[in-house]
Amino acid sequence: MNILGISAYYHDAAACLVINGKIIAAAQEERFTRVKHDPSFPNHAISYCLKEAGISANDLDHIVFYDKPFLKFERLLETYLAFAPRGFKSFATSLPVWLKDKLFQKSVITKAMTDLWGKDIRWGDRLLFSEHHLSHAASAFFPSPFEEAAVLTMDGVGEWTTTSLAIGSKGNNLDVIKEIHFPHSLGLLYSAFTYYTGFKVNSGEYKVMGLAPYGVPRYADLIKEHLIDIKDDGSFHLDMTYFDYCTNLKMTNQKFDAIFGGPPRTPETDLTQREMDLAASIQSVTEEVVIKLARDIAKTTGQKNLCLAGGVALNCVANGKLLKENIFEQIWIQPAAGDAGGALGAAIGAYHLHAKKPRIQSNRVDAMSGSYLGPSYSQDAIEQCLTALGAKFVVLNDIELIDFTAKALADGKVIGWHQGRMEFGPRALGGRSILADPRSPIIQKQLNLKVKFRESFRPFAPSVLRGDVSEWFDLDAESPYMLLVANVLPKKQITMTEIEKSLFGIDKLNIPRSEIPAVTHVDYSARVQTVCQETNPKYFALITRFKELTGCPVLVNTSFNVRGEPIVESPKDAFNCYMKTQIETLVIGNAVLSK
Repeated sequence: MNILGISAYYHDAAACLVINGKIIAAAQEERFTRVKHDPSFPNHAISYCLKEAGISANDLDHIVFYDKPFLKFERLLETYLAFAPRGFKSFATSLPVWLKDKLFQKSVITKAMTDLWGKDIRWGDRLLFSEHHLSHAASAFFPSPFEEAAVLTMDGVGEWTTTSLAIGSKGNNLDVIKEIHFPHSLGLLYSAFTYYTGFKVNSGEYKVMGLAPYGVPRYADLIKEHLIDIKDDGSFHLDMTYFDYCTNLKMTNQKFDAIFGGPPRTPETDLTQREMDLAASIQSVTEEVVIKLARDIAKTTGQKNLCLAGGVALNCVANGKLLKENIFEQIWIQPAAGDAGGALGAAIGAYHLHAKKPRIQSNRVDAMSGSYLGPSYSQDAIEQCLTALGAKFVVLNDIELIDFTAKALADGKVIGWHQGRMEFGPRALGGRSILADPRSPIIQKQLNLKVKFRESFRPFAPSVLRGDVSEWFDLDAESPYMLLVANVLPKKQITMTEIEKSLFGIDKLNIPRSEIPAVTHVDYSARVQTVCQETNPKYFALITRFKELTGCPVLVNTSFNVRGEPIVESPKDAFNCYMKTQIETLVIGNAVLSK
């Protein structure tokens, strides 16, 4: 049985192909079009998935869309009526788009498939629709290594649901048992502060998370007093008089401004202590809600395992705090937890819930193949591409390549690393990565200012050999998808002076805080990726060789892109990014380019 899952038309369009319950391929449309968070119908991602499997569109049994447009329109209409006449501008702006494209989405999707594949088949007869949060829950539970688990989904909003609890059990069962509905949303509350601190909604939330360690949560009580009422079980209720996302085209209003001391920060202007403290405060409140929800779920369901999905599940700081609470025996987080992962959940959910097929249980390891589900390129294709681009390169065998790259890293070089299949989800995991030596006190500045061209306050993540993680970080668990934050161990830390603590941004980040300063945030935390030989043998071999040379089993791993662009997909993308940055060496397959 061949099932294609699709997410599109909002943000982060993607496609995923599941064959007989196995995830064969998945990719975001942005990687092919080079338009960040591209919401358009994922023609390129779909074509890739079919090509990867060697099948045609005629071989598809079902095409499944990740949410239900009629329910979403019902929310839009009922929200307007509830707040009328306020909100008419927002309603009037969105209505033509709905009537033209979104309300009759079955015909829109059918037309897109007809344009892509032709009129020989009535594609609408094969089209199914999943509910948004059910897609998220399916993406978390069915690929997880657990026979049974509670599944917590938290995001901005699906059709109506913003937070949901489902129970996955033996066989192919997945039942949603609790929901919190719009407009009460933890994801939208976090996005309100993303907007208020001058970052882009649905894109800059991770910047707020990265900014939080610079501040103190001095506004947390104010948030809980005015904006959100949090119950002991983690359920919550927002005071909508402070927000404009129901009735206007922005997140917050003047009443919100009044309690936090002024208007939103203008994007790209200097950050102040106020924004840092606001970020720390909303991060603290988010962690409180997540932990209270988890405690109640464990208490009321008796489940020992927890799966997480939805955009809030990408908050790796909250995930790390949750793990430390030891509420559940094990936690598994879908690496493509946002809307892109909805395509995966729609496909695998249809296989188990619609077609009633049993799960393929994988004992210890999850079914995501390390999230390496995107395109790969043969050595011949790489060399042909580079030659056509006029690139000068040498080709090394595998042993030579690993040794050369490890030595270049140890010598302080920044490496563009394009290997194997591309990652599915927002994190680079050693397939499309920029790598560097974490021991260097200057790499942080070089990467931010000369390579990534991004805000100076943002930290970088460490990739560490799984067997060595507990020797360097306060973590002894799998973290293959870079979705858990843990502190660098005290024995590896360097205490900052009071003067050093008073610095900000790149000035503070340039102060060595541990033996691996390039991946140690100002609060001594790090967003850890554990690397195993089974899922990425080439990357594992590189870190192993680097450890042999330096004694350090850790590399800086950041996504292979510059600010404002998607992660690179093809060798051509990698070459173009390499040429416009100060990356010194590019390794694509077994081809090596040096400036």
